[in-house]
Amino acid sequence: MTATFSLLVVDDEPDLRTLYELTLLREGYDVDSAGSVEEAWSRLSERHYSAVITDMRLPDGTGLDLLRRLEGARRGEKAIVITAYGSAENAVEALKAGAFDYLTKPVDLRQFRTVVASALGRSAPAQPVAAPKPPVGAGRPAAGRQMPAGVPPDGPLSAVVPPAEVAAEQHPALRRLAGQSSAMQQVRQLIERVARGMAPVMVQGESGTGKELVARAIHEVSARGTAPFIAVNCSAIPEQLLEAEFFGYRKGAFTGANEDRAGFFQAAQGGTLFLDEIGDLPLAMQSKLLRAIQERSVR
Repeated sequence: MTATFSLLVVDDEPDLRTLYELTLLREGYDVDSAGSVEEAWSRLSERHYSAVITDMRLPDGTGLDLLRRLEGARRGEKAIVITAYGSAENAVEALKAGAFDYLTKPVDLRQFRTVVASALGRSAPAQPVAAPKPPVGAGRPAAGRQMPAGVPPDGPLSAVVPPAEVAAEQHPALRRLAGQSSAMQQVRQLIERVARGMAPVMVQGESGTGKELVARAIHEVSARGTAPFIAVNCSAIPEQLLEAEFFGYRKGAFTGANEDRAGFFQAAQGGTLFLDEIGDLPLAMQSKLLRAIQERSVR
């Protein structure tokens, strides 16, 4: 039941804070609110929450400051950050700081409810964190922010190589990545982090460096691991078939369309869609894909 979930809403604008509270209360959640970083931290020191929803800009700091405090204290709350008007830089910083997902203003309340439900659907009952361990199996870490064993909370990730016994406990998808250098350990830790969220991920690298391998690892480590992984070579699709391949079509939509056919987005429902060589697509098609990715829906 949703009543078992408690949420903390952090926003310095009373009208928006009230709107978020009412929206969540209607869903049956237990909701507290705060108007600043310090007020939020005071509430967090008194109790555990299932998730924290925070605005990026606050009177005494930023949502990132709150996320860093949560990270440093090894708190188990999932964090959702609300950024101003689609600022890509803020969204990236929020995800790097450990946010589960982000929303952009003006907030679509339907999407707001969906993102909150997604975060809570992957929450586990609060447990004290004495010795953080790496995730094992296809699920995500219950605490949502735990670092692999052997990594100091404030130390540089690239300077630590987990011991052999820790590597042996890693998810099979991470063990498939060759190498035990500090750089490769940093790649594995980054995969675990981004796999906890629901935001789109861009994987960059030269040809042959294993971009699809990393994409599959993100998919398998995430909560979507049992759902489809659809890999698409964008450069191999004829331009006249792009829309039909990505978005599907209805019977009779054009000559030769004898039956309904799902596109790549529908085929990947609940899983992961990997778009390889996306830069080779015509700009018009890239724009349509961008809109679908931003809105998280297709018609």
